[in-house]
Amino acid sequence: MSTLTRSLNGSREMIKTYCRRVEIPVLGEVAVPPPDKLTYYAGLGVLAALQVIEWPLALVITAGHLLADQHYSGLVKGVGEALEAA
Repeated sequence: MSTLTRSLNGSREMIKTYCRRVEIPVLGEVAVPPPDKLTYYAGLGVLAALQVIEWPLALVITAGHLLADQHYSGLVKGVGEALEAA
């Protein structure tokens, strides 16, 4: 198997992992993160619900992780490079 073929197979597996979709009657098709990410977000929700952490902090942490997980977006990379240059 060539290096290119292995690379394409690995990319295909990564796309399958990050592109799970669920059909919800009212909302339509919704992208669902991998199970490990769902448990992380659920844990943050439980901590916020039990008032172990404040809900704005849980939202900021969740937003940060969502931005960090955007593997296919060059926007985040560009913002990071701009902040490093500043």
